[in-house]
Amino acid sequence: MEIQLLGNIQSTIMTRHQKAEVMIAGEQLRLRIHDSKLIKDHRHHLRTYPNCFVAQELIDWLIAHKEVPDRETAVQLIQHLMDHDIIHHVCDKWPVFYDAKYLYRFRKDDGTFPFNIEVKIFMRGQRLYEHLITSKDSILALREEKGVAYERSFPGYMLIDWLLQNGEIESRRQGLDLCKALMEHDIIQHVSLKHHFFDSGLLYQFCINFRRRRRLSELLHETENEEVECITQLNQDQADSPFTLRKTSPSENNSDFLSVQPAEDLNVPTNGHCGSLTHQHHSFTVSLTTAVAVRCNPISVLKRHVTCEELLSPGAPYVKRVLTILGDDLGWGIVVRGKSPCYVQAVDPGSPAAAAGVKVRQFVCRVNGRSVLHLDYRTLSKLVMTGPRFVTLEVMQPLD
Repeated sequence: MEIQLLGNIQSTIMTRHQKAEVMIAGEQLRLRIHDSKLIKDHRHHLRTYPNCFVAQELIDWLIAHKEVPDRETAVQLIQHLMDHDIIHHVCDKWPVFYDAKYLYRFRKDDGTFPFNIEVKIFMRGQRLYEHLITSKDSILALREEKGVAYERSFPGYMLIDWLLQNGEIESRRQGLDLCKALMEHDIIQHVSLKHHFFDSGLLYQFCINFRRRRRLSELLHETENEEVECITQLNQDQADSPFTLRKTSPSENNSDFLSVQPAEDLNVPTNGHCGSLTHQHHSFTVSLTTAVAVRCNPISVLKRHVTCEELLSPGAPYVKRVLTILGDDLGWGIVVRGKSPCYVQAVDPGSPAAAAGVKVRQFVCRVNGRSVLHLDYRTLSKLVMTGPRFVTLEVMQPLD
């Protein structure tokens, strides 16, 4: 019963994250095509339709801006936005998006967006995030809790003070209710995921980076069962050999990872075999059928050995960060090595991991709320690859 309840909670969180990503990506697309003057008033059958776009023109724009590889993918993408009530036909005549000279419109441009409680909380959180990021009196700063430093964090009482000062709430009780709602809808969280929201000195952070540029292709990958290739190590008995969470192909030239030492080309043997990995959100068919050239770095990027006790000691020169990564069709884009603790050896500069702020020499403390400090890289890789595509990493990085 407890396991089933936990699964339902995780499924609800994933659904919220997916909805959030669709809403953010849809809004970013809306603003971009507004800037491109693609959204304008159109006249059809003696009637003027304000703030709409022509389906074919939007598909042309998506292909020209390399957001999609072909028209079919573009149609699937916009259909996904329609299914989430981001876009609709101007007359609501068709629930399907057609590659034709039909007129469509963003619901936010005509006031038909379904503002339920969940959406209202999300948009309130997004607006507060933008205000805090750009405000001269922003309360987001580097702070410590129990000897660990957290970037862009804020005490609970200070957020309520700020909300009162900026006219967002009328009382502390109202502020406490708002902050609890933001936390329940995964907009903010306690820095170590140990507490609910309190009007106190406990530190909190925003869970979502609303400003990160979303790849439109991410929206499609959330709902597909994708195939990933298992990249094995040349020497499975070597305890410190790296693993990668991002597939490559012989034709790709962008498989270099950001690391300190120069990489070497290693050929992966074709006689490796991996089984099928499944879980409640995604099904991964893992196989290795052809030789794949992989960029690896056999030399550790760490300047010296670091122990778990050193990372956790009060006043240690490390900053704790909570990073959210939404994997794409290639995976996550990181290479992790070591054990107790594991650390980031390399990061693909064009990957979701890089976009989320993952950097070399960061030590991995938690994965989706689970402590992994004392695990080795093989156990950690299995935990990530068999988990949800939406991964939350808690890392510690040197202050220097």
